[in-house]
Amino acid sequence: MPDTLKLATETGEVTIKLRPDLAPNHVARIVELADSGFYDGVVFHRVIPGFMAQGGCPNGRGTGGSSLPDLKQEFSAEPHVRGTCSMARTSNPDSANSQFFICFDDARFLDRQYTVWGEVIEGMEHIDALPKGEPPRAPGKIVSARSA
Repeated sequence: MPDTLKLATETGEVTIKLRPDLAPNHVARIVELADSGFYDGVVFHRVIPGFMAQGGCPNGRGTGGSSLPDLKQEFSAEPHVRGTCSMARTSNPDSANSQFFICFDDARFLDRQYTVWGEVIEGMEHIDALPKGEPPRAPGKIVSARSA
C-alpha cells in the first residue's frame, strides 16, 4: 500500500498521508481510482469556507460516483480537524464511493459518522485557495491524483 496521495491542483501540489490503519478499504478505493486517472480533471464542486472542500464526483455536481460498488463505512474516532480527508456519502452510512472532502477547520460533529482516510501533510494552502461556493462559479480542478 502506498504511503501518500499526490493531488495536483491548479494552484499547486497537495500531499495526503494515507491512513489504511483507519480505513483500509477506503484507502484502497482512493488509490485505485487515483491511479486509474479517475480524479484527473474532476472539480471541487462544494467549497464552504471554514468547513470543507468536496470533490470526486465525475459529473462535477455531487450527484455521482465511480462504476465501482459503494463501500461499507469504516468510521473511527479520528477527529475531523484541519487537513482531515474523509469520504462523502448520502444519508446511508454505507454509500461512500468516490467523493471525498478535506476539512478547512474543526468539524468534530462529523466524527464517527464519516470515514477518515487521510490527512494533508503538505500543500494545505492550495486547498485553502480553491474557489468558494456550492458550486463555485469557476470550480477548482484536480489536475491529477496519483499514489506515491
